[in-house]
Amino acid sequence: MKAGEVKKYVSLLLKKKNCDYNLIMNLLNKDSRKTVQKLSESVEKTIKAREKEINRVKGMYEKDRNFLKDGYIIGVDEVGRGPLAGPIVAAAVVLDLNYKSSEELILHINDSKKISAQLREELDTLIKERAISYSIIEIDNNKIDTKGIAWCNNEVLKRACEGSSVKPDLVLSDGYAIKNCIYPNEYIIKGDAKSASIACASIIAKVYRDNIMKKYAELYPKYAFEKNVGYGTKEHIEAIKKYGCTPIHRKSFLKNILNII
Repeated sequence: MKAGEVKKYVSLLLKKKNCDYNLIMNLLNKDSRKTVQKLSESVEKTIKAREKEINRVKGMYEKDRNFLKDGYIIGVDEVGRGPLAGPIVAAAVVLDLNYKSSEELILHINDSKKISAQLREELDTLIKERAISYSIIEIDNNKIDTKGIAWCNNEVLKRACEGSSVKPDLVLSDGYAIKNCIYPNEYIIKGDAKSASIACASIIAKVYRDNIMKKYAELYPKYAFEKNVGYGTKEHIEAIKKYGCTPIHRKSFLKNILNII
């Protein structure tokens, strides 16, 4: 088999769901060609990186299970507290934390801000496929202006939990407790990077909100919502000063932060 064919064959093996890494390494190590040996080194690095990632994510699943051995856990998180425009969004996710093999883990989950947009989209699909239950709730800018961001932040988290088709035995939230939560609630500081359930909620909430802002970018192209997703970038602030507000801007934020209204 030519070296190029070996590379293609190994690439196909690595993509298999139940990949036998020992088989691949044995195959490559038997070949003395330099190009194949370089491939062997590359594959070995890939295997080690995957093992490291599996152990990291196992730790995130274990973090959740340490709170509750039996029963359902909801992880909940919000995105969009700070932008000048658009809604605040929260997601609640129930995972099967009792995985039987590493193949059942959702790898690469993390704080959604630490993940590329492309990977977030891929994980969004996978999380929704694998989750026992999930719900996504948004509260618009008008309610933020009338009720205040603190109230809306808490309310959107509450509603996301209450919207789950599975009634949880415990809610895990990111950073702080949810006021008036109807379920038992524990919080984890920087939970979106430590808890599997919270990380998954963080990811699907961000993908949902980012996609909303892309649609608004088509309606209001002068504000670059497809790039800033409503946050107060220099370009966004200059557009507000030049063109004024849109119906999705948080006027209370503009008054406090920019003092132009």
